[in-house]
Amino acid sequence: MNQSGPTLPASPLADGDRGCGIRLRKAREGAGMTQADVAARLKMPIAVVQSLEDEDWSRLGAPVFVRGQLRSYSRLLGLMTAPMVAASGVASIEPANLVPRTYTPPMQRLTEQLARRLVYIVLTAAIIVPVWLATRPGSAVIAHDSAPLEVPANAPVTGFGVSNDRSRVQTDPRPLVASLTPMPSSGAPAPELSLQMKADSWVLISARDGRTLQQSLLRAGEQRRYPIADVGVVVLGNASAVSVRRNGEPVDLTPFLRSNVARFTVSSAGSLSPVAN
Repeated sequence: MNQSGPTLPASPLADGDRGCGIRLRKAREGAGMTQADVAARLKMPIAVVQSLEDEDWSRLGAPVFVRGQLRSYSRLLGLMTAPMVAASGVASIEPANLVPRTYTPPMQRLTEQLARRLVYIVLTAAIIVPVWLATRPGSAVIAHDSAPLEVPANAPVTGFGVSNDRSRVQTDPRPLVASLTPMPSSGAPAPELSLQMKADSWVLISARDGRTLQQSLLRAGEQRRYPIADVGVVVLGNASAVSVRRNGEPVDLTPFLRSNVARFTVSSAGSLSPVAN
């Protein structure tokens, strides 16, 4: 169980009993439990129980996960958590002050939106101005009611001319019509995955190509956003203190929880699936 008061000094142990893994194994055997019993009680794989007893921390991920699983195992066996964590040699880590690579400052977003609108205005003007100049009344060809002096007055004038019969004027001016189709707007926001911290939580975000987008301890009140197209795998320690939203809609982390750690993958379409063991 958790200790709220000062840490009590550990009782004298033989040299072979000073490792936390050996103490866990002996306490488990003294309680008449198998590794399978512990795994079922703590809802963790047997391989994790074996790694804790072997002190093989490299198989358990980040230090914050190791410390949490070690505390859970110690509480189950009635051992004091503080001495067990100290005996493990897994030190606490300082949170890294990382800035997500996908973060875009508000001023940069505003500048990009204004640039897109300016391009739209310039393209529209480039289409409308020539059409307006071509359809001005002064640009139409005017046929004058005249004829050469050598032609008799009663003879019709052929070609692009007029005859004395006003009903036979051979003119066929056709208006020029331009069709302007509005350009589609490209300012729609991309689908995103957002995290809101209600308490301190370790976060590991991996891209689809294996790059690490975020690996740090985020403090209560912090918020992070990631384009769904960039996210591949998400691991959240202390998952009950993290609010996850997909395109603004809350996400239920229950299907992905195990020992208060949520692990899930994100598809290119934005669907979430548990990480396969």
